[in-house]
Amino acid sequence: MQPARKPFRIEAMLYGDNPAAAATDGGAHRRHNELMAELAKLRGMIKPAQEISSDAIDLFRKEMAEAAKLKVELDSIHEAIQRTKREIATLHGSSFESANMVRVSGELDAIVAGTENATETILAAAEQIDDRAMQIHARATAEGDRVLANEIQEKVVGIFEACNFQDLTGQRITKVVSTLSFVEDRINRMIEIWGGIEQFNGITPDLPPAPEGDKALLNGPALDGDLDRATQDDIDALFD
Repeated sequence: MQPARKPFRIEAMLYGDNPAAAATDGGAHRRHNELMAELAKLRGMIKPAQEISSDAIDLFRKEMAEAAKLKVELDSIHEAIQRTKREIATLHGSSFESANMVRVSGELDAIVAGTENATETILAAAEQIDDRAMQIHARATAEGDRVLANEIQEKVVGIFEACNFQDLTGQRITKVVSTLSFVEDRINRMIEIWGGIEQFNGITPDLPPAPEGDKALLNGPALDGDLDRATQDDIDALFD
C-alpha cells in the first residue's frame, strides 16, 4: 500500500483537511499545475545573489563613487555661488551705493580742482619772477648781475615745464574715474543676471574695516560740500 501523498500548500488552502477532494477535482489539479509552472518561471528569472558577477558589483561601486564625487562638486558650486553673490552684494552695497564711494568721487574732483588752482598760482608767481629777472638783466651794469638774472630765468623755465604735471594728473584721475565707472557698470550687469537686487536681500555684505587709533580721528581735508566744516578763516581766528 502506497503512503498517503502529502497535500500541497495550495491544496490545503483550497480543500482544507480533505485532500481527496483535490484528487477528484480535475480543474483544481490543472490550475495547480499551471500555478506551479508559473512559479518555476519566476524562479528562473530571479538570479541568486551568488550568481551576480563581480564585474557588475564593481560597476555599481564605481557608479556610486562617481555619484558621491558629483555631490561634492555640486556642493562646491553652490558654495562658490553664495560667496560670489556675497562679494557682489558687498561691492554694490558697501562701495558704489555708500557714502564712502560718493566721498571718493568728491575727493578725486577736489584733487583736480586743487591741483589746477595750485598750478595757476605757481605759474603766476613764476611769470612775475621772470619779469623781474628781465628787468634786472636790462638794468644791470655788472656782468655778474646779468649772469644771475639769466640763471633766474632758466629756473623759471624749469618751473613752467614742471607745471605740466597738472595736466597729466587730470588725465590720470579721469582714467581712474572711468575705470571705477566701468567696474560699477559690470557689477550692475551681474546683479541683473542674478535676477535683480532683490535676490541679494537675504545676503549680509562684508563691511569695510573701521579705522582705528589716530586714523579714526582723521576727517579731513574737508570738501566744499561738507557741512560744519572749518574754513581757513576760522582757523586763523583761533590764533588772533
